[in-house]
Amino acid sequence: MGIAAEDKTLLLMRHGKAEEGPGRPDHDRVLSKQGVRQGELAGAWLRSQGLVPDLVICSTAVRTRQTWDAVRRGGARAEYVEFRRPVYEGGAEALVEIIREDAGDSSTVLVVGHNPTMAHATSLLCDGDGSGPGHAALAGGFGTSGIAVLRYSGDWADLEFGSCDLDRFHASEA
Repeated sequence: MGIAAEDKTLLLMRHGKAEEGPGRPDHDRVLSKQGVRQGELAGAWLRSQGLVPDLVICSTAVRTRQTWDAVRRGGARAEYVEFRRPVYEGGAEALVEIIREDAGDSSTVLVVGHNPTMAHATSLLCDGDGSGPGHAALAGGFGTSGIAVLRYSGDWADLEFGSCDLDRFHASEA
């Protein structure tokens, strides 16, 4: 098997803009109209870039589930979708462990999660390596519906901090 056969893509996406306000547990917060539109635009962007995940790993929070639904309406597709509570509860280390355990033979994995975990995981996985413009865009903040596109070569089970390159960062348009 050649090196090209091992090349993988990891997409780390923050959920869309959520509604603010008291009276609802954080896990149950819903997307705002802006957040739904952000998700649809992100789905159209993924489709236009040819980024088709084999696997989506999504937080169990309502707003992340709604984000994935909006991304699909925007045109993105995935073969498999898993909903994992540790994406909501855990930090960057837990996120990497979930990817190691769940990604299997997937060539492209999309994780829909939360900040600060998405920004922290991106920073730790890339450790400054990759696209200068991508890192410059990411330095502006990992906004709602932002997507970090990381390149990785190897088995997902061996994923570790510093093993990826940031290919690009897509900031939300809405």
